[in-house]
Amino acid sequence: MPDLSIEDAVEIADDLEFAAVEIDLHEDGGHIRPSEILDNADTAYHRVRLSHRLDIASFSVRLQSTGDQHYEDFAELCKFAKMCKVVTMTVPSAELGTPFNEEVEHLQRLVDIAETEGCRVAVRTQIGRLSEDPDTLMVLCDNVHGLGITLDPSVFMCGPCSNKSLDRIMKYVFHVHLRDSKPDAFQVSVGQGDLDYAKLIGQLSHEKYDRAFSIHMTPIDGLDHRVELRKLRRLTESLL
Repeated sequence: MPDLSIEDAVEIADDLEFAAVEIDLHEDGGHIRPSEILDNADTAYHRVRLSHRLDIASFSVRLQSTGDQHYEDFAELCKFAKMCKVVTMTVPSAELGTPFNEEVEHLQRLVDIAETEGCRVAVRTQIGRLSEDPDTLMVLCDNVHGLGITLDPSVFMCGPCSNKSLDRIMKYVFHVHLRDSKPDAFQVSVGQGDLDYAKLIGQLSHEKYDRAFSIHMTPIDGLDHRVELRKLRRLTESLL
């Protein structure tokens, strides 16, 4: 529910009996902007942590700063995450065409910064970025010590790498984003898609995954968003 304020999103999640939430720290629009945290961490802490009783499974981070300022800002967000008792920081990977060694250096620097505050970095799988290919993801994680993955399985159903196995990257998964999807539709009504949740959970269980499953659905015209969220929560819980 990135289009809602953090207060409204948490209230809905609580009403739907979720135990935890993921919070977007996106400068280009999210639950709370990183600049708000950098300007006044105490006020942001009250909004993010003290204003509700739900756990926070992950922070999704998108900064607009570049160069050394980007890493300085990320370091401050990791300190904030430590205050909030949040461990996983989900970040985007570079766009397609970015030199591989450049991305390795960038992600390693983020991981090293996060580790000083007891946090860990997970790169989000996304179509149109280096993380759309599970083979590239595996090599990234092999080369960036401590890097993990925020796995969105829909990317590997609808993207250009839909025929590739995910088995080899499951050991790197730190966090999971779920929705229902079809090969020709990134998100559909829950129960109308082809995503094999039982297989996915089985693959993760094989790697002893014991962390959160985050339902990452945007509203669909003509459908009750709360009903869709509730259906997927109940489906996921029934398989765990």
